[in-house]
Amino acid sequence: MADTALLVIDVQNVYALPESPLCVPEFDESLKRINALIEGFRAVGKPVIYVRHVHRADGRDAGRMFDFSGAAEPVGFVEGSAEAEYVPGLKIVPDGLHITKRRYSCFEGTELEAILRSLAVNTVAICGYMTNFCCETTARAAHDKDYFVDFIADATGAPDLGEGYRQSAIIQAVCTTLGAGFARICETETYLQAMR
Repeated sequence: MADTALLVIDVQNVYALPESPLCVPEFDESLKRINALIEGFRAVGKPVIYVRHVHRADGRDAGRMFDFSGAAEPVGFVEGSAEAEYVPGLKIVPDGLHITKRRYSCFEGTELEAILRSLAVNTVAICGYMTNFCCETTARAAHDKDYFVDFIADATGAPDLGEGYRQSAIIQAVCTTLGAGFARICETETYLQAMR
């Protein structure tokens, strides 16, 4: 873990607000684990990189994000809106780096790779939201760019996809696939113990 950076992906209000269609079940529990990872990385002097998904209100930068099926949907994660802000309980470390993205992958259209190269990072540890969209897409992109990937499963979360496909099943499915060829699947407490 000597050359590892923590990617804290999309810990934004849209996933915590009970009225949000993207509200993540047991959000407070996953947030506790995310904060524990942030504190653990900070304690050993490893970089913490916060990534936030944001769009212009007019959607000029959204591309296919909100009309992927051919039918236009309202633009989400609008710059300056409450839903796009970091969750108030997120631990922000003073020397943390902050990146804004406009696609699922934290690498697409951002300076992330340049930052990782400048820090001599060869491994990214992934936590945040949503497990099956931005976290998974970033893990796959990182692998394709020849980074090692540590996917901290219990420090990710996703809204249920209907009655028949709950968060636990989503996380299990993502981790089964990623663990078969993209990433090392980890749990927060075990990961932190290995860092100490």
